[in-house]
Amino acid sequence: MSYQAYLNNIKEKTGKRPEDFKNLAEQKGYTQNGQLTSGTKAGDIIKWLKEDFDLGHGHSMAIYALLKGTKNEESK
Repeated sequence: MSYQAYLNNIKEKTGKRPEDFKNLAEQKGYTQNGQLTSGTKAGDIIKWLKEDFDLGHGHSMAIYALLKGTKNEESK
């Protein structure tokens, strides 16, 4: 599945856009000024997204990549 397909599926399942997840991560303290905080690990993001949005590992990793900056927001 492509990265864009993951983002599309996440939006369909949660109603949230990538920008929404960036804002939520900032509110939860996982990011600051658009960057992951030093103590935030992939496992933290996966656990949060699983608990709050029932996302699986692959979809959570797509959001982690977005937050980490290794992937760009392609879907608005």
